[in-house]
Parts: sequence; structure tokens; C-alpha cells
Amino acid sequence: MKTVLIVDDSATIRTQIARSLKEAGFGTAEAFDGMDALERIAEIPNVLLIILDVNMPRMSGLEMLERLRADRGATIPPVVVLTTEAEPQLIERAKKAGAKAWIVKPVKMEHLVAIARKLSA
Repeated sequence: MKTVLIVDDSATIRTQIARSLKEAGFGTAEAFDGMDALERIAEIPNVLLIILDVNMPRMSGLEMLERLRADRGATIPPVVVLTTEAEPQLIERAKKAGAKAWIVKPVKMEHLVAIARKLSA
């Protein structure tokens, strides 16, 4: 099964997103920060999409995305940044690293599921 990797330091956010995606027929995996996410991506062969927070301990979402891009080039799965941040320079940095969408929290789960369906089609 193709898997959506949810990367957020909030267990509550990860649980809410996972529940909504599972109800929509997606498989899910979770990581609590960028370092954990890089390890999970190496373990999971079929990551279809990454939903990524920015502000996390140890390694931020943008640092993780930049490292993933440097390691894998253009072969990274689509990335949706889901964060409380809205600074234009952060959005631009994420786009340069390969992010396909930037969503500011809070988000309606129906909207996030629709984006996941579109980017995984």
C-alpha cells in the first residue's frame, strides 16, 4: 500500500491527520521531527506523499526537505508543508526544495484530504 508520511512534533496533529487520511483510503506512517522522518523514509519503500510541519525539534521540516532533496534529487515524493508559519521567505525556501503546497494551520481535514488525493493521483 502506498503511504502518506505525516511529520509533525504534535502527536495530536499526527493522529488527526492520520485518522482523516485512513478514512479516505490512504495508508499512513508518522514521524515526530525531520530526523525521524528521514529514517522513516529509508524504511518505507512506497511513500506517496509527505505532510510536513516546519517548526520541530532536532531538525526542522525545511532542513529535512532540503536534505532529502540533496540526497535524492528530483525523486522525492510530493511534499505538503502544513504549518503555522506564513513568511514569504520560508514559503520560497520550501518551494525551491521541492514542496508542492503550503498550508497554514489550522486546516480543515477535508481540504487536506483533497490535496492528498490530487497530489497522489
